Amino acid sequence: MIQSGRAGPTGSMVEIRRGDHVISARVVWKEGARAGLQSDERVPVEEIMSLSHCDTLRLVASDGALVERRKQPRRAESDARLRGRAIEFVGVGAIAVSLALGIWSTAQEAFAHPMAKVESALGG
Repeated sequence: MIQSGRAGPTGSMVEIRRGDHVISARVVWKEGARAGLQSDERVPVEEIMSLSHCDTLRLVASDGALVERRKQPRRAESDARLRGRAIEFVGVGAIAVSLALGIWSTAQEAFAHPMAKVESALGG
């Protein structure tokens, strides 16, 4: 949680700077001058609060463009959100395929028995 009148609307990205630290976070809730933030990386709170050369945290509003400012840029293959979305996609696909196969099997059984009766009645 931060207290600042400059935090953007819910869902917007903000940057908080203190010393050499840059925290990129998303505003998840806002109530008056207080806002709750969610960051993708671990925040070294003790290290940031112990800095003596910077009096306050400086909040920088974002224009919506994402600029990589981390010391070690995030790698695409290690992005947990993308991996989670891929797992979800595969799971939904597997469920859809199993439902389609179940419906096909049920329909095949439903039509096979009456068709056999018709065929025997016709003498075939």
